[in-house]
Amino acid sequence: MESVFRNRRATALMLTPALLVYTIVMIVPILWSVTYTFQSGNAVSGFEFVGLDNWIEFFGDSTAHDALWFTLKYAVVMTTLQVAAGYGLALLYIFFLQNKSSLVRATIFFPVILPTVAVALMFSRMFEAAPTVGPVNTIFMWMGGDLTDFLGTPSYAFWVVILMDVWRSMGFYAVLLYAGLVEIPTDVMESAKIDGASSWRLVRSIVFPLSLPVLLSAVIFSINGTLKVFDSIVALTNGGPGSATTPLTLYMFRTSFAYGQYGYGSTIAFVLTILCLLATVFVFRSMRKDVTK
Repeated sequence: MESVFRNRRATALMLTPALLVYTIVMIVPILWSVTYTFQSGNAVSGFEFVGLDNWIEFFGDSTAHDALWFTLKYAVVMTTLQVAAGYGLALLYIFFLQNKSSLVRATIFFPVILPTVAVALMFSRMFEAAPTVGPVNTIFMWMGGDLTDFLGTPSYAFWVVILMDVWRSMGFYAVLLYAGLVEIPTDVMESAKIDGASSWRLVRSIVFPLSLPVLLSAVIFSINGTLKVFDSIVALTNGGPGSATTPLTLYMFRTSFAYGQYGYGSTIAFVLTILCLLATVFVFRSMRKDVTK
């Protein structure tokens, strides 16, 4: 088998089917989508070459700018909170809850398997202000506050979306980061404990540096997922109130499939692709230092 892998012709022959499928499924649609950014129209009315008009329109479109700002704000806040919450839960499990492995992991991971629509409906009922008053408003008024339309107020709606998505996703990141934490050599941890290192010193000097590779993977996974958020926002607020919680993905969907502007929608999608690439490169470059040396 080793001699086969050393044969370049045999290796190329074995890789060709997979590369062909990948090219047809991934590369061709991407290139096709790029060509749409230089055209206007749709499949019904036909397409017309417009050069850079779609790009010029994007840079002058205030609605697109609002969607871009919301997407960036959502990605930064969500990535920070869900990775931090997941890391905190993984550390909690490593240091205090190891004897309750199955129960704790199942409880933490449970929200991940719930359908997005069901979770959105639950949060919609919890923060409801009319026609019935949800439990959050009930508690809020019991503490002396006024009846508040959380989902109808832009600043509150953003944080309700954040709260829902953090609750739904932190179990996934807890399990992901826990898988990285258990790879840390136990003899290193035991030696540090014998030397009198406190829990905080263990985390700061041993656990965090050695878990940085998996933490980096979690950050990249999170930021790419949050930049492409769509289903949870559509299910909870549908981009409202107004366009206060409209991300680029939802604006792209409406532009392409509600208004039939395939060219402009492809331009928005391409901007989102560039954002994901830039975020990934930025995270890699900023965290490529080998902290284990």
